Amino acid sequence: MTGVLAPPPVGSDLRAVPGVGGIGVVETLRAMHDPRGVQRERYRRLGPVSWSSTLGVPVVGLQGPDAAQAVLVNRDEAFASGPAWGYFIGPFFRRGLMLLDFDEHHHHRMIMQDAFGRPQLRGYLGAMGPGIERGLDGWLPGAGFRVYPHLKQLTLDLAVDAFLGLPLDPGEQDRLNAAFVDTVRAGTAIVRHRVPGLRWSRGLRGRAVLEDFFHGALPGKRAAAECGDGTADLFAQLCRAESADGHRFDDADVVNHMIFALMAAHDTTTITMTSMAYFMAKDPRWQERAREQSVALDRPVLDYADLERMDVLDMVMRESLRMCPPVPAIPRRTVADTEVLGYFLPAGTFVAVANYTNHFLPEYWPEPDRFDPERFAPDRREDRVHRYAWAPFGGGAHKCIGMYFGMLEVKSVFHQLLRRFRWTVPDDYRWPLDVTSLPRPRDGLPVTLSRL
Repeated sequence: MTGVLAPPPVGSDLRAVPGVGGIGVVETLRAMHDPRGVQRERYRRLGPVSWSSTLGVPVVGLQGPDAAQAVLVNRDEAFASGPAWGYFIGPFFRRGLMLLDFDEHHHHRMIMQDAFGRPQLRGYLGAMGPGIERGLDGWLPGAGFRVYPHLKQLTLDLAVDAFLGLPLDPGEQDRLNAAFVDTVRAGTAIVRHRVPGLRWSRGLRGRAVLEDFFHGALPGKRAAAECGDGTADLFAQLCRAESADGHRFDDADVVNHMIFALMAAHDTTTITMTSMAYFMAKDPRWQERAREQSVALDRPVLDYADLERMDVLDMVMRESLRMCPPVPAIPRRTVADTEVLGYFLPAGTFVAVANYTNHFLPEYWPEPDRFDPERFAPDRREDRVHRYAWAPFGGGAHKCIGMYFGMLEVKSVFHQLLRRFRWTVPDDYRWPLDVTSLPRPRDGLPVTLSRL
């Protein structure tokens, strides 16, 4: 079934958004299992602005960097992040920074900003180095080594080291890991009610586990932070953070921001590193180039000053983020009647910036399906053809506050990984990517891991 989203106002020169209605569940499942194929088809048939049904709700898909820029820059403040993300993940990550808007978002972001400044990043990097060594010590070489679950466990451990500053026994770490998995995957549940055993219900239970943990740890962390004991972890930073006008986070704010920050640091970084591992296994020339640079550094653990010297790893990371953005679509909801590229969007409309296809548009990315890190070399910089051609971290007021933390974590892990191991996959292997929530390989990305 085809049709327009809503007619523009009488006398307006705006166009109505075209689209495909269909049966909500059917359209949702098609988009979840082949998002790039579905979006490419819509782009070819209907252009850069079109709508379809997602989880039973009409959603306007926005393809191309011009549409992305209009929404993410949001000059007229017609697009809100909270109501959009809230529909999908609100019960599980409520009042996280990404779910706040306008003055309130700006206020919370200003308080949090110091937690991601250069001195704090140096501290997080220092805290992660020994944890990376411990984590990789447990990797056992051999065939069938599954990269994704090992990186997922490592990133959770590193988030605990850098963000919590709390000792956790293995059982408690496993419990938190399971809770994070359940809360993240719940957002794309088809059945969006508390039905025992299904995703939505498991996500609510996971949220309760996380709240209990942070509320239990909060009094001791606040006391340590108030005493000025020098703790540099994010938990302590949020406990003592204060705006220029003296505002501070209350207990609920700290808990909400910690749950959201740990999710973001845990899952998106896992996806990025898994993608890098896959592409470097498929194209071992890049694995060897990155390894040569890490070995030449002659330092087992990266210092902060080393980060800019890892240019090969930087290009691999950026190209991997292009080909598999950890957040494939960035949702917003209109809070006023507005327009994008001449198409009318009434208030209350869900929209989604389609990173998963924007990063593959051939008019901006030559041979877009080819893994080519040289796109990001200084003499090419294909990402600069348009400011929003490459936007894995979003843009505008809501651009990821932890972007530089994530990038330093990725480089620090791969520096040690490349110095210890080589990994390969068969020539005909193609990862079976599950994109029903955040991207992940269904088979865990099995490789043959060998020690150097």
